[in-house]
Amino acid sequence: MALFDDHDPFGAPPKKKLAHEIGQPLDTLSVDELDERVVILREEIVRLEAARKAKLASRAVADSVFKTS
Repeated sequence: MALFDDHDPFGAPPKKKLAHEIGQPLDTLSVDELDERVVILREEIVRLEAARKAKLASRAVADSVFKTS
């Protein structure tokens, strides 16, 4: 366990990771902030689709093992 945090108590606070909350009001965001969120959400869609594909493959394997035809 580290004795000291990497955060400098006298410097600027660490930058929070950008996130988008579904249903968040969009009228206060700049065009650049909207663009950042679009990128984040597209990356999340890719991640979700990959997880879905892996689960479908796992299900197919289980179905082939336990199928009693």
